[in-house]
Amino acid sequence: MSRLGKKPVQLPEKVKAEFKNGVLEITGPGGKLLQPIDKRIGIKIDKNSLLVEALGNSREHNMMHGLHRGLIVNMIEGVTKGYKKELKSVGLGYKASIEGGKKLVLAVGFSHLVNLDIPSTVKVTAVLDSDKNTIITITGIDKNEVGAFAAKVKGVKPPEPYKGFGIRYTNAVQSADGKNVVYVDEHIIRKAGKAAAAAGKK
Repeated sequence: MSRLGKKPVQLPEKVKAEFKNGVLEITGPGGKLLQPIDKRIGIKIDKNSLLVEALGNSREHNMMHGLHRGLIVNMIEGVTKGYKKELKSVGLGYKASIEGGKKLVLAVGFSHLVNLDIPSTVKVTAVLDSDKNTIITITGIDKNEVGAFAAKVKGVKPPEPYKGFGIRYTNAVQSADGKNVVYVDEHIIRKAGKAAAAAGKK
């Protein structure tokens, strides 16, 4: 039995859980999420907690036990706090905008604009930062949906290694003085261009 899976999951005050016909429903301030539960797993719901049980002793039961508990923890966090991914579009003329609330339109150095349909499960905003780069913020209650759409957006134009142009993950944090918001970008492994590399050999 999974050591992690055995631990009861606490249900916050405004979160309700219901298990019916093999589907777990978690409802909270942010909305409602549904998760099909494998037949090798049982769910017991108390007033303030939820217990995940493995209905067998095989290795597969053990794996499913820990997996399902983790998924449930993510669901509870989603309906209470939500999830957020931020990306930065960096490059000359690179822009992003929202069209009709349903499409994310990207200008990222191609001869054409890239249009991405925004899933109904997430919300997307696009604003300029102080350096005139576009910050794309994706929020939602489903961790998988938020992460999948963020990966799709980045996949349109991943950062190239020479000038770093492209779409990268970033994270808004408070500055040291607590008065401003600064963005900490993901680390991009950079390469020297041919001219710089040739100069270095001399």
